[in-house]
Amino acid sequence: MERVRQLLEESLNENLKQMIISNPRKKNSSDGDCVSASKIKIRPVMMADGLMFQESRFVGTQVFHANSDRSTLTDKILQEIQVSFGQLEVETSSHRATVLVSKKGTVTVKKKQFQKVETEVAQENLTTEQKKQLLSHNREKQYILKEGIPVPFLMDLGVQTKDGKIVKSKYDKFRQINRFLEFIQDVLPALPRDRKVSILDFGCGKSYLTFAMYYYLKVLNHYDIDIIGLDLKKDVIRKCNELKDKYGYNGLCFLEGDIRQYNEKEEVDMVVTLHACDTATDYAIAKAIAWNAKVILSVPCCQHELNAQITCEELAPVLKYGLLKERMAALLTDSIRANLMEAYGYETQVLEFIDMSHTPKNILLRGVQSKGFRKRGTTLEEVEKMMDMLHTKQTLAELLK
Repeated sequence: MERVRQLLEESLNENLKQMIISNPRKKNSSDGDCVSASKIKIRPVMMADGLMFQESRFVGTQVFHANSDRSTLTDKILQEIQVSFGQLEVETSSHRATVLVSKKGTVTVKKKQFQKVETEVAQENLTTEQKKQLLSHNREKQYILKEGIPVPFLMDLGVQTKDGKIVKSKYDKFRQINRFLEFIQDVLPALPRDRKVSILDFGCGKSYLTFAMYYYLKVLNHYDIDIIGLDLKKDVIRKCNELKDKYGYNGLCFLEGDIRQYNEKEEVDMVVTLHACDTATDYAIAKAIAWNAKVILSVPCCQHELNAQITCEELAPVLKYGLLKERMAALLTDSIRANLMEAYGYETQVLEFIDMSHTPKNILLRGVQSKGFRKRGTTLEEVEKMMDMLHTKQTLAELLK
């Protein structure tokens, strides 16, 4: 473990971005009687007594937090990977490393040194007080993209000023971008590191989130990626291509086209569809499943299809009110989509994308391909039974047939 201790001594400082301890050796029982941590995330925080490290321990659906100093945390991590976990991922501003521990106790350490990028140089030039502010331990949200650190695409898209301040009218957009990157951060273990990652963003629009995704994966995390943004608006696509050329984002491309007709890719690792209107979401999810994509991220929009069909005698007292019927149809539509993703082998979550006070279109469907999940998740027969009860047909279900 001496190599691991050396790695921790190099990494546990203010330049640490995050550590993730995962791959528990003891699996949780299916009946829930024995629930242990599934992973531990670690990040630096600045407190009154100086630099500390916050541990976020994920146990079932709960997260427990604790703070430790550098020395104490080093001993804790060594103990965790010797006894409870088989993998440690380390990411700092200068290097990324992975520690793997086999069942027989063999330790493998792989480390990759990074070249400095513009943002990291900017952070190095911050004063001690500014660094403390970035690491300050308070109740404010710790964003992935920090306010006060200029990011080129955020400035050009009108979210940031030249000195890195967030434009007041764009603060909701800034929060939305960071929330989206948190979802990306959570699915990193599902994306390959040994080859180019192929990503498709259907209905990319002005591409705030497409640029953010590229910046996070390529510039900050050094993934080898190929991202295609697809949209119907010619002028928007032209503008986005001009910006990506300006930034030198060679792994990013924007194309004019319709989700329904797009067939240029044979394999895709992640499919993103944000606010694709009505059944366009269904076409995007269907293509993702056909491509055997490892990750699906979808924020549906304007779910009209079931609203025009749904009839159910038992629910008639609710459905007679147009507003309630519309909302129920939208929720049922997304429920069908989530369950169909489960039926096709995706461990699926329905999550709040952004606070309801900012937009009613705030549900995100996140599916991560999981071997064996088809057996544990919803069956196609269960989905069909529900649709029969509601006397409806749904586009994703028809496409998957």
